[in-house]
Amino acid sequence: MIKPITKLASLVMLSTSLLFTPILDTGAYASGASTPTALEQPQVQEPKALVQLSGPALTSVGNSFDVNVSLTGATGDATAGKFIFEYDPTQFEYLSATSANSAVTIAGINAESGKVTIVTTDTTGSLTTAGTLLTLTFKANTASDLSGITGTVELGIDDGSTVQTPEESLAVQITGATEGDLNNNSVIDVGDLSVLIKYFGIASDDQNWTKVANGDFNKNNTIDVQDLAALGKKVLYDNGQPFELMEADIMSIQNAMAAGKLTSEQLVQMYLDRINEYDDTINSLITVNPDALATAKALDEERKEQGPRGLMHGIPIIVKDNYDTLGMPTSAGCTCLKDNQTVSDAFMIKKLKDAGAIILAKANLSEFAINTDTNSSLGGQTWNPYNIKLNPGGSSGGTGASLASNFGVAGLGTDTGGSIRIPSSWNSIVGIRPTIGLTSRDGIIPLALSQDVGGPMARNVSDAAILLDAVSGYDPNDIATAGSVGRKPVSYTRFLDKNGLKGARIGLVMDSSVIGSNQEVLALLNQAAQDMRDQGATVVGVNIPNITDILKYPSLSGYEFKFNLNDYLSNARFVDPNVVRYHSLQDIINSGNDFLPALQNTLTTRNNVVSLDTQEYKDIVLFRPRTTQQSLLGLMADNNLDAILYPSTAGPAGSGSGNANRLSPFSGFPAISVPAGYVSSGLPVGIELLGRPYEEGELIKLGYAYEQATHHREAPTSVPALTGK
Repeated sequence: MIKPITKLASLVMLSTSLLFTPILDTGAYASGASTPTALEQPQVQEPKALVQLSGPALTSVGNSFDVNVSLTGATGDATAGKFIFEYDPTQFEYLSATSANSAVTIAGINAESGKVTIVTTDTTGSLTTAGTLLTLTFKANTASDLSGITGTVELGIDDGSTVQTPEESLAVQITGATEGDLNNNSVIDVGDLSVLIKYFGIASDDQNWTKVANGDFNKNNTIDVQDLAALGKKVLYDNGQPFELMEADIMSIQNAMAAGKLTSEQLVQMYLDRINEYDDTINSLITVNPDALATAKALDEERKEQGPRGLMHGIPIIVKDNYDTLGMPTSAGCTCLKDNQTVSDAFMIKKLKDAGAIILAKANLSEFAINTDTNSSLGGQTWNPYNIKLNPGGSSGGTGASLASNFGVAGLGTDTGGSIRIPSSWNSIVGIRPTIGLTSRDGIIPLALSQDVGGPMARNVSDAAILLDAVSGYDPNDIATAGSVGRKPVSYTRFLDKNGLKGARIGLVMDSSVIGSNQEVLALLNQAAQDMRDQGATVVGVNIPNITDILKYPSLSGYEFKFNLNDYLSNARFVDPNVVRYHSLQDIINSGNDFLPALQNTLTTRNNVVSLDTQEYKDIVLFRPRTTQQSLLGLMADNNLDAILYPSTAGPAGSGSGNANRLSPFSGFPAISVPAGYVSSGLPVGIELLGRPYEEGELIKLGYAYEQATHHREAPTSVPALTGK
């Protein structure tokens, strides 16, 4: 597998944040200090010199700050000192040290990760009486206090003896309030904003300036509207809690970034750490973007200078490896395309990048998206994080398993016959198969263009809606998207209504050929229906007209794959003919072994299709969608339904996926899969809601209300939070 991940020094958020209390008794020192070891003459005196560190109460992510160093309790004329400062490198980055006293000279500095050793000299012997001796400058990697920095010293007295401190320095003294903390409670809150408003307009020569100087964010010596806006932003987005990576959603991430608690670079590193730790077991990813950290850093700088582009700014996304992505190979999971460095981005990938998203990784898939097991010659077998002996479903199972494992924020899959919704069901995540035409297929390695569609996958409905906003819309290179013009709302997030089920009418499918016979799945389906009733919906049992005839139709992938793939491989807008080794399905088959062996018969059969100009194919293209669409629309009209409800899969992972997944691709209508709970073995199952064309907003409203009322998703225990991260 191609996983160019470099383990860098982690930039991660701590799980707790401590506040300081000023130290009043400067002669106190930390309990449990070790007793100095007796040395040969000259003897070591009893520890009297204590290192006193002083600095700000709290730090903000990315900001530099100074820590002043002085001594207390020392006697005698000290002419040399060896200071050792230890710090938590996940919280702080050491930048520099300077002498803070003209009599003190720094003879040498040795900086290591988490530790700085500084040797000083003072020919006047005044180290013990000179006040502030050194100034250390750090950069904050997290928003925290300074309890992660300690210091010790060994002093050389002019009579040849030495004095050592206990192992720990005194608690850090607060030398100044945190920027914006005007009521001095070590928290940025509305009380600070009220103080700043009270003194709005004053300048630095005003007698009250000292009360609001820490609120002068733009440093122009006046409290103006920019200062009010800066503090208001901190108050608005800071929830008073440290950022938690596990199950983090887009809004919590954006709020943490706006509050200065998190950077995109840190976020990417957190996910890289989890990928490094766990993906050897889950095996969900084919390629990790080697430029992800650099891209994140650039987006952080852009945020500082210009503000965020939108909700996707700095958000790490995982995409199925059939989306063309500049700078990363696009393989469809096949070794035959492992060198396919495409010459352009897929339309949906370009829209993500334009929105400020970071393509963190390319996910494994069922090779060429043909099956539902997520096994490929290039990526191998992906495993389900809820049971690592089972597959995660497919064909977008790499995206599903990686998101369930908290390897990224959200992702993209493709769906020809169930490939978004099956892995969503089996990984307890949300997946949306959009109306064909809402999202562009341009630049996606095809399976069957008459059924193919790309869509969002996420751990919650809100993130799926935000992602759908970013990737949908008209693309001149995919004429099907012309149908979306005028039918896409301003934002799908407007449908995130926790009361969205109130007054809705839902049709609960009763046909066994659709819902299956697994009693645990049916129990979860019936419970979902009851939960919807409890939220104010009317749920009625329905039977789909002509369902037997609908399910007799095959997928068109058996007909179209050869022709669609050959068109992709010969299109210079997508591939570089001088780089790609194979230019047709026949070339791939002729290689003999440059693909998954289990696909030999399937690829050969599909390659033997001579033409699409046959009556059999034309009848399917004409009658299958017409029968399915008319049956579903008639059912919904006759029963005044907002959506149709059925299980996303007929069983959990390890069993068959069933037939329900065919309704959306056979009709072209949108569907959303939402977690519905777990069977007795602990494996998740989802429920699916299907709606009318381009009514994704309605499905989002219903799915969100159900999700908020039930909160079924639980993170898999096989990939827990990393210790201390």
